Amino acid sequence: MSFHHLCSSPSSLLHDPLPLCNLLSVYPKSTPRSFLCSYNPNSSPFHSRNLLQVTHVSVQEAIPQSEKSKLDDADLPIPTPTASKSYVWVNPKSPRASQLRRKSYDSRYSSLIKLAESLDSCKPNEADVCDVITGFGGKLFEQDAVVTLNNMTNPETAPIVLNNLLETMKPTREVILYNVTLKVFRKSKDLEKSEKLFDEMLERGVKPDNATFTTIISCARQSGVPKRAVEWFEKMSSFGCEPDNVTLAAMIDAYGRAGNVEMALSLYDRARTEKWRIDTVTFSTLIRIYGVSGNYDGCLNIYEEMKALGVKPNLVIYNRLLDSMGRAKRPWQAKIIHKDLISNGFTPNWSTYAALIRAYGRARYGDDALVIYREMKEKGLSLTVILYNTLLSMCAYIGYVDEAFEIFQDMKNCETCDPDSWTFSSLITVYSCSGRVSEAEAALLQMREAGFEPTLFVLTSVIQCYGKAKQVDDVVRTFDQVLELGITPDDRFCGCLLNVMTQTPSEEIGKLIGCVEKAKPKLGQVVKMLVEEQNGEEGVFKKETSELIDSIGSDVKKAYLNCLIDLCVNLNKLERACEILQLGLEYDIYTGLQSKSATQWSLHLKSLSLGAALTALHVWMNDLSEAALESGEEFPPLLGINTGHGKHKYSDKGLAAVFESHLKELNAPFHEAPDKVGWFLTTSVAAKAWLESRRSSGGVSA
Repeated sequence: MSFHHLCSSPSSLLHDPLPLCNLLSVYPKSTPRSFLCSYNPNSSPFHSRNLLQVTHVSVQEAIPQSEKSKLDDADLPIPTPTASKSYVWVNPKSPRASQLRRKSYDSRYSSLIKLAESLDSCKPNEADVCDVITGFGGKLFEQDAVVTLNNMTNPETAPIVLNNLLETMKPTREVILYNVTLKVFRKSKDLEKSEKLFDEMLERGVKPDNATFTTIISCARQSGVPKRAVEWFEKMSSFGCEPDNVTLAAMIDAYGRAGNVEMALSLYDRARTEKWRIDTVTFSTLIRIYGVSGNYDGCLNIYEEMKALGVKPNLVIYNRLLDSMGRAKRPWQAKIIHKDLISNGFTPNWSTYAALIRAYGRARYGDDALVIYREMKEKGLSLTVILYNTLLSMCAYIGYVDEAFEIFQDMKNCETCDPDSWTFSSLITVYSCSGRVSEAEAALLQMREAGFEPTLFVLTSVIQCYGKAKQVDDVVRTFDQVLELGITPDDRFCGCLLNVMTQTPSEEIGKLIGCVEKAKPKLGQVVKMLVEEQNGEEGVFKKETSELIDSIGSDVKKAYLNCLIDLCVNLNKLERACEILQLGLEYDIYTGLQSKSATQWSLHLKSLSLGAALTALHVWMNDLSEAALESGEEFPPLLGINTGHGKHKYSDKGLAAVFESHLKELNAPFHEAPDKVGWFLTTSVAAKAWLESRRSSGGVSA
């Protein structure tokens, strides 16, 4: 009898040809301990630091190299050119042995490949399949059947071929032929046919083995139905099959995709402890699991473990990491990952650029986002409406007016997407915050022409725009439109009206009081008491203002108080401004305004509006005067005012520039620190002398 060599294992059949006798002897057996009986998903801590031995593996694992060496070194019979039963023994260690083995098998193997191709292309019926097999020109042995089926790709003819071979050759290990047929279905991602063939196996009395389940599980994963993969995995024990660590590693991915995060992470914990080999697909799923759950450090830990173990991330993993860092608002880490991607030889694809735009846009990294945007345009990649809107929203937030117009024009010229309500909202916000009335009105008109009614957010921006331009009548007109549309003003809308009042000449403020009273009666009462000098009983203003603070959301409390203090300063009502500031301190709306140490006393103004900052300066100077001139308290060597070094996003000036001018008007000895931007410092001696001169000259106002 001739011996025709098979591949190294039933799961990976064609890498190293071996005789059928050796193939059967190394076929996977159910030797490990029972997973379902003994495995406890919580048996080891999830944060184990044991590292994995990781290589790129498929769901089915080839015979280890050591086993292949043993098989290659065995005393193998070398077929003679004729198919006779006689053969000559050749020393397996001689060079001639491997040459003869290869020469004798290659010819046969090539013929079987051609047979597989012919069966793939023939009509899927028994007659045509039988004709192709009969025309092979020689007797097919069991190992020939395995090789032929393993090289087929047509899921329609493969089961017919299988039935023909089972009937004509009566194989000793039918399960092997079924398993390689299942591989054909896996290639075509046909889970339905895989499951049907499994039922036929059982009807024929063929007992499935580990490779059977592993192939079907792999088919379910590749077909995008991880829940079915889980179901097949959990059937294994009922057939006496024990999953090996390759299958278990694949199930981390399947459980993760199926939504059973707890089991996926438990298996991963076991993988770390027992040093399973895990593929990049499974690592990608783990990163997705952590990203969805908000554990962004977990995403980075997986990435670092991969690098430590020498597993090269693929582009999918890089894109998922970038997306996670975008959700985490960690643009600096997105930059690092992007650099790693490039340095490892990958070319960014559309998903890469989209993740970067989302990461930089959400974090308001304007320049970085625009670089990525322009790179996409240079490569001819189209943006979606969401990406355009992300860029426009970023521009609105940081005041990139010209860039927003450029992006909007590009979007209008794009054939793949049209502006939506969010698009127009962002564009109107950009123009409104910069006081470009005509552009904001044009954008509002375009929005209506496109079929979108303006939202409260849009109308709030329009009112802000008219306020900046001091077009009070248009503010009132727009407010009336809000009521006509049946929209209920919210806290932010009322805060915008209040902010407009701080920019309105005193003689026109009365036009806005009626709007404020309609929008929020309690706010209208407080504003009326300020503007119309309603003194009333002592403590009434404080009571009304306290009730207002209690009635608004925590996210707008500071904005309301800043505007009320600004209004007081504009109306030259410093006592009321101080009263409101004190309320802000009592409610912990303003925190950390003053600090003291052995070497420096400081006033911190970074989070305040100009009027609130000037009021806080007045209060601090009075406190300093009382401490030094009345209580005799010793000053530390330095006194400082911290205004911050930033500027308003829609203005060329920041608080520091305004304060520098104001301190000069007061003849205060504070000078901008050369090594600390936004800080104004003075010595205790200079401060004391200045406070004494102010008291002697009767200066009381800051």
